[in-house]
Amino acid sequence: MIRKVIQPFYTAFVLLTFVVSILAAFPFFLLIGSRDHPNSREAIWHIVHYWAIGWLALIGMPIRRIGKKPDNSRYVVVANHISYMDTIAIYAALPCYFRTLAKKEMARIPLFGFVYKQLTILVDRSSPEHRTKSMRLMWRAIRNESNIAIFPEGTFNETAEPMAPLHNGAFKLAITSQTPILPVLFLDTVKRWHYGGWWKLWPGRNRVVFLNPVPVEGLSVADLPALKQQVQDLMGSELKKYGYPYIYDLKNASTSV
Repeated sequence: MIRKVIQPFYTAFVLLTFVVSILAAFPFFLLIGSRDHPNSREAIWHIVHYWAIGWLALIGMPIRRIGKKPDNSRYVVVANHISYMDTIAIYAALPCYFRTLAKKEMARIPLFGFVYKQLTILVDRSSPEHRTKSMRLMWRAIRNESNIAIFPEGTFNETAEPMAPLHNGAFKLAITSQTPILPVLFLDTVKRWHYGGWWKLWPGRNRVVFLNPVPVEGLSVADLPALKQQVQDLMGSELKKYGYPYIYDLKNASTSV
């Protein structure tokens, strides 16, 4: 009952602080992003990284890291996907510059879309040609510029399993570029912002778990199915250790924090 009364006011506070902070930072994004260069993209990433840490703390959703933080090596980061908040929490959680594979449609959002394009590699999932092009761009980026972060489930996990079936892209990229995979788990974001409605926001902890990197040295594309299953089993078993299916009470959106 209390939650139903407070939640609309809290959601309004979250949205207001988000819009105001983005508007305040936008001139810097515009200035830095006027030059299409890796240094410009990395500078924007650093602004977003520290903004995400500060904003999540301000709205009562502070990030808490568990496990060994990644070193300065290059990684293909794979994370589970259970909330709209994942796409913000990942910028606060990861301490190293990365670009993400992201939906082309999101770039059409005013103001936000401009920043979004600087941080991501856009993909039109309806176009096989565009998907192939995005793979080439990711390969080039991970070899020459940054880490790559992907949500390999593709969309929110609404299954009864800890992880929905994974797509091949992240694992193909890791193998062809010979870059280790870094699995990352979001445990609480579904309680912070449930995907069942944009108004379903609620404060509380945001635990992020870093698992040990999975090496791919010497693997070929023929090993992709086994590698994908290995990572899926690893992430699924670790999610169970942290309370599955409790954290996946998605339909009811548990009120606990």
